[in-house]
Amino acid sequence: MKAAYLTGNAIDLLQNGSEFFPALIAAIDAAEREFHLETYIFEDDATGRAVAGALCRAARRGVAVRVLADGFGAADFVATLRPQLEAAGVQVLVYRPEIARFRLRRHRLRRLHRKPAVADGRSAFVGGINIVDDIDAAHPAPPRFDYAVRVEGPLLVPIHTTVRRLWTLVSWASFRRRLRLPATLPVTAEPRGSTRAAFVIRDTLRHRRDIEEAYLEAIGKAQKEIVLANAYFLPGRRFRQVLLAAAARGVQVTILLQGRIEYALQHYATQSLYDMLLGAGVRIFEYHHSYLHAKVGVIDCCWATVGSSNIDPFSLLLAREANVFVDDREFASRLHASLETAMRDGARELRREDWERKPWLQRLASRLAYGLVRLMIGIAGYGGKH
Repeated sequence: MKAAYLTGNAIDLLQNGSEFFPALIAAIDAAEREFHLETYIFEDDATGRAVAGALCRAARRGVAVRVLADGFGAADFVATLRPQLEAAGVQVLVYRPEIARFRLRRHRLRRLHRKPAVADGRSAFVGGINIVDDIDAAHPAPPRFDYAVRVEGPLLVPIHTTVRRLWTLVSWASFRRRLRLPATLPVTAEPRGSTRAAFVIRDTLRHRRDIEEAYLEAIGKAQKEIVLANAYFLPGRRFRQVLLAAAARGVQVTILLQGRIEYALQHYATQSLYDMLLGAGVRIFEYHHSYLHAKVGVIDCCWATVGSSNIDPFSLLLAREANVFVDDREFASRLHASLETAMRDGARELRREDWERKPWLQRLASRLAYGLVRLMIGIAGYGGKH
């Protein structure tokens, strides 16, 4: 389904948890009627407890607070923070609870990876930031590099509708009738700015390829520059073809990727694409300053996206995801400047000659990792052009 752009929005860029969490908690504290939160991870750490505390305060003052957490990413949440939230009156549902953790079944890969939050139908947040400390205490490093956006204006309507629809679906599937939603509350859809933007989701029914199609349309129209920053980058054949076609017609393509090894399989599988990308003139930067968790892009400094979707099979073929796509030069320029700073101060460019000097065992490992990922996609029942 083609992205539906709406005008009249105010879209604020939030970088890292240091900007996101104070804004999120402030929105929870200001909520008067309802607050919806979806998340892949809800950790019992300082950040998780701060967010949980704000949710509890809201519920105690009569706000209808609803939290939907993923059953795999937030598996520990069920035993840690969930009882505290429910005791305060917060309504909690778990998306696809993990019952048989060690069985390989296709549906287990279909996770709730998106992270929208909506306050009173007046403001919303969309992005890639989970409810977890920015800094890993066990492995001290600078904060994870990630983004979210705060939204006000007409775009609230599809965001609000989407979170309510999934809540209703999961409550039915969980046989939790008492958690079903009341009549729709009014959404503040009046113009709050001048930004043109679209809210695009990926699910397993009507919107299976919407996020990918929005990317491909924008890349296909690129004239000067494409900048992508992605924590897990393993695009399918069609995406690679469109990206390489842009490079072939003279568009400068730059990709900011994970430089630290967080998940070895994805890390080395991504490196299997380096020969092809570098050979086509694509610039690759590896981010080493901290862990990269961003899923953003900027094209020609006039189009941008911020969201939860990586450019990999998990996000584009299996998980529930949500991105905001923005057609606005001011916003795109702001995100572009942030990415330029990250590449200059926290990343190293990998040139073709540098990659060719890598040990042959490392290059072999990348090919084997890619083959293993492809095998896993096949087992999951997805293939074709991806």
